[in-house]
Amino acid sequence: MDLNLIVLSGRIAAEPEVLTFASGTRLLRLLVTVRSQEPRRRIDVVPVVLWDPPDGVVPDVPCRGAGVWVAGSVQRRFWSVGEGRTSRVEIVAHDVKIRMDELDSEGEEPGAA
Repeated sequence: MDLNLIVLSGRIAAEPEVLTFASGTRLLRLLVTVRSQEPRRRIDVVPVVLWDPPDGVVPDVPCRGAGVWVAGSVQRRFWSVGEGRTSRVEIVAHDVKIRMDELDSEGEEPGAA
């Protein structure tokens, strides 16, 4: 059995971008930083897209550094560039929850040292 399911908990690395196409379809783009300790300490920046986000998913106030939960699947997208092709791996979200209540001036979780 195959399963393509991703759940991320991280922080928004840059202000979200909302694109509206001529058809009326909207696309929310996020960059999410995820910290890992194992097998070695690192920070990954993961691109996330959400098609036709419900109103209120992206707050009117800046949310860079806010905590975020993302549930979705991994997708590799291909497109033409000049005379060649390129690709990108991204998370296609089914659900996004921005946690503005956890944002402080340093972009760290309250109480984190």
